Amino acid sequence: MRALACGDAAVLFEVDTLDDAVALAAAVRAAALPEVLDVVPAARTVLVVTGPGADLGALRRTVSALPPAEAAATRAAGPVEIPVVYDGPDLDEIAARTGLSPREVVAAHTGSQWRVAFAGFAPGFAYLVDGDPRLRVPRRDEPRTRVPAGAVGLADEFSAVYPRSTPGGWQLLGRTDAPMWDIDRDPPALLAPGDRVRFVQVHR
Repeated sequence: MRALACGDAAVLFEVDTLDDAVALAAAVRAAALPEVLDVVPAARTVLVVTGPGADLGALRRTVSALPPAEAAATRAAGPVEIPVVYDGPDLDEIAARTGLSPREVVAAHTGSQWRVAFAGFAPGFAYLVDGDPRLRVPRRDEPRTRVPAGAVGLADEFSAVYPRSTPGGWQLLGRTDAPMWDIDRDPPALLAPGDRVRFVQVHR
């Protein structure tokens, strides 16, 4: 693990795998270090944010010595179900890349219980893992300048739902009307790290 100072109030920890990042973030949260204000995991990093004047050298040593911890329990008792219409513009491309038929792609996507590893990119954008490994496809060679809100995509080991219209390079296999981010909801994000997710096919 490599630790890099980020300004005078944060340390970025670089790790080898996504599982390492999830475990480290859980360990830091479980330790409840008084100087830590926020813990932000990503695919291979964990940013630990402190208050002004914290001893970053001591923080690096403390975090590096923490034992791994299990990810936080899901907020929901069961998986969050997200209805999806599987008519995405890249569904045939995904099928061709995976060697599956479009129907088999849908079955693989709905047949997995996904897990929220971390959030980022945009408010409400959750990176889901633990899907069927046959669905692992690269990002598009040419990103779209506009991906509509509710688009459901795949990229590498992840699946996600775009919470709002943004540029994006993920392979799109469907769409949902589930609101991923609602500022009037508490909490605003539909999904949080640790939540389990099932995609459910619907026809509209």
